Amino acid sequence: MNPLDFSGKTIWVTGAGSGIGLEVANQFTSLGAKVIGFDLAFDGGFYGFDCVTLDISDEEAVSRVVPEIQSDFPQLDVLVNGAGILHLGSLEDTSLDDFKHCFNVNAGGAFLMIKHAVTTFKRQKSGVIVTISSNAAKVPRQNMAAYCASKAALSALSHTAGLELASYGVRCNLVCPGSTDTPMQRMLWTNDDAEQNTINGFPEQYKLGIPLGKIAQPSDIAQVVLFFASDMSNHITMQDIVVDGGATLNA
Repeated sequence: MNPLDFSGKTIWVTGAGSGIGLEVANQFTSLGAKVIGFDLAFDGGFYGFDCVTLDISDEEAVSRVVPEIQSDFPQLDVLVNGAGILHLGSLEDTSLDDFKHCFNVNAGGAFLMIKHAVTTFKRQKSGVIVTISSNAAKVPRQNMAAYCASKAALSALSHTAGLELASYGVRCNLVCPGSTDTPMQRMLWTNDDAEQNTINGFPEQYKLGIPLGKIAQPSDIAQVVLFFASDMSNHITMQDIVVDGGATLNA
C-alpha cells in the first residue's frame, strides 16, 4: 500500500493561488486527492483543483463560505494552512495596522480555518492539520518584527491545537521553510546577485547563509507537508520540521 496515495481524501489548502500553497495543492491532486484551494485570488490560469476565493482573515467571510463547503463535502481529511503575508520594516517604521494585518492573516487566518474544521475532525475522530510557518519563527530577523512574531504565534497555535485534538486522533504539525523560490521571496530580490547573496548570508544583519548552498524549491516544502499528511507520520504530532538547508543551524 502506497502511504502517499491520497485517493478518496479531501484536502483543504489555503494560499493555494501561488507559491508553496499552489505546489502543495498540485502535489496532493496528482496523488489522487480531492483538493479545495483557498486564496484571495487565482490568476485565471488552469488549476487542477477546486478554487475558492476567500480572505481567511475575514471572520464573516470564513463563517459564511466554509460551512457551504462542508455541506457539499462533509469529509475533511487534511487541512493545510499555507496562506501568509510578509511585511518588512523596522520596529519604529511598522505601524500597528501593519502589525495587526500580519497577525490577522498569518495567525488569525489559520485560527479561523482550524476553528471551523474542528467540528468535522471531532466527528470523524480523525484528521490532520499541517501548518506552514517559517524558520523566522525560531530566529529573529531584522526589519521583520511583524512577520517573525506572527509566525511564532502561528507555531504556538498549531501546538495548542495538537494538544486539544490529540484525544480525537487528530495530528497537528508544522513545516518551517527558509528562503524558498516563490513570488514572496522574489519580491525581496532586487538585483541579479540577490539569490546568491541569500545563499551566502548577510553577516551585518546577523543572518547566516544556507549550508546546502541552494534556495529551496516549493516542491521541497510540499514533500514535507505530504509526509506529515500521510500515514508515514501517524505517531507524530505537535512537532515541526525546519526546511531551510541548515540556515538556522538547528536553532
